[in-house]
Amino acid sequence: GKNCSLLQEMDVIQKQDENCYCYVQNRTIHLQYLWSTLQIKVSSREKFRFEPISEKNNCRNSETVFEFAACAVQILWKPETCTEIFLSIKQYGEDVCFKIQPFKIEPYIVRVKREMLDGKLLFLFVAGIFLFHFANSLSRSAKFFYLSGIILGVLALLVFVLLTLKRFIPRHSTFWILLSGSWMVSLYFIYCFKENIQWLWSEHKNYLLGYFLAVGITSFAICYQHGPLTTELSITLFTWMLQLTAFVLIYFGVTIPQVAYAVIAVSLCSKGLCYPLGAACHIARKIKHHFKSKKLVFKYLTEEEYREQGESETIRALEELRSFCRSPDFPSWIAISKLQAPHRFAAFVLGSPHVSPAETKAHDEQYGIGSSFLEEQLFETRAQSEQDEPANSVHEEDEENENEMHTQIPFPYATELL
Repeated sequence: GKNCSLLQEMDVIQKQDENCYCYVQNRTIHLQYLWSTLQIKVSSREKFRFEPISEKNNCRNSETVFEFAACAVQILWKPETCTEIFLSIKQYGEDVCFKIQPFKIEPYIVRVKREMLDGKLLFLFVAGIFLFHFANSLSRSAKFFYLSGIILGVLALLVFVLLTLKRFIPRHSTFWILLSGSWMVSLYFIYCFKENIQWLWSEHKNYLLGYFLAVGITSFAICYQHGPLTTELSITLFTWMLQLTAFVLIYFGVTIPQVAYAVIAVSLCSKGLCYPLGAACHIARKIKHHFKSKKLVFKYLTEEEYREQGESETIRALEELRSFCRSPDFPSWIAISKLQAPHRFAAFVLGSPHVSPAETKAHDEQYGIGSSFLEEQLFETRAQSEQDEPANSVHEEDEENENEMHTQIPFPYATELL
């Protein structure tokens, strides 16, 4: 505290002796700083030691597991000396204090600037939103399964090994205890790697690349040997794990925790409301289709369909007439008094055909094949054709005579000239 220098935006401090520096967060919330970070760069020609200072000297007073891990890292981890270091501080996070210990009397420079849009935070936020909404489809993808296995093997090697050897652990309680411990150790190493990634990459790049390559290939081979998920239970558990990971990415992708909580709540509500919204849209489509006026579509029947439909409709109408005549509401005496052949009508009501055999025979003789009606039609067409032929022949003869006159006219003049 009191002996440390307070850092502010756009500060450029140059000193030679050992000193500590603190950046106190601004507690006023502004949405324009949602993806904003503060960048602190310490550089010198000679090597110096960078030591973070924790406000909590006793790790037993830590309230959460992450605070305990951070406190333990700051106590156990002793970073190597360097000539340049970068710090990225989240807006509305915790206050940050650190100490600079130069080994020689050589000036070092502390620069402070603000980055209004941090690409890393924005990428984490967008990735969390995408992962949450497409977790169901991604959990069924074989390619994403292999990619997730590679990432899990690289970042949490102990957890990946434990999941691979699950079949050799007989008791479930032992497996869950080991899995919890593996996750705690993996989170500790992830925190250490995140805090010192720049130093590790600059000093031990070859070892990092070798680790990533070896563990990535081994993880892919193990996942390929086991194959993608097939049972619905395993796919559901994988989906839930992806959604939980999406919430973590959303939380660490913004600088304001309240905004992260609101986005997570809205995502959960939108996921829960998809089924009621889908049902409401289905009902609305049904109602719209029911009340929508249908356009009349005319279908033209062929001759065969016309004949079949006429026969079927005639039979149906005759049956309806018989049933109506058999009903007690039918005025039978009034109908019989007006009919010329009541016995035939009674036979029709009891099931006899409505056309007698004599009428059928007369109809066939008049309109059937070889009937007088067809002969009259044929004779009429022939007579009309014969009447048209003489007229056409006379017209053709006139045209031929005219053509002969045209050809014979020049010859007298030709003889006169000769």
